[in-house]
This record gives sequence, structure tokens and C-alpha cells, in this order.
Amino acid sequence: MLIYKVVEIGIVTEDAIEETLNNWSSKGWHFDGLQFAMRESSKRPAMAFALFTQETACEGESL
Repeated sequence: MLIYKVVEIGIVTEDAIEETLNNWSSKGWHFDGLQFAMRESSKRPAMAFALFTQETACEGESL
């Protein structure tokens, strides 16, 4: 069974994105994508959402 994890990144900087990706990847999550929320008045993203997936066994199944 595939499960999803969405992590909000409130301060969008290179360091914050790297920290989020490294943190969740080290916990066994696989990076799936990054979505940015933009402000109308700025070219810089207001926030970002990192998307991760993880394969888990259903009850009675093995991976």
C-alpha cells in the first residue's frame, strides 16, 4: 500500500528545503515532488509543500 506525506515549509529557503528533504528521506520516505504557493505581490514563494511517499505492507502481506 502506498501512503503519502505532505510537509509544509513555511520559510522557503534553500537550507529549509534541503533540511526537509534530508530529514524525511532519512526516515524512509521517498521524495515525490515540491509545490510552491506564490504571493501575488512577490516573485518569491510564500510557502512550499514537500510531497513524499512510502510503501507499506497491507495486513497479511509482506513487502
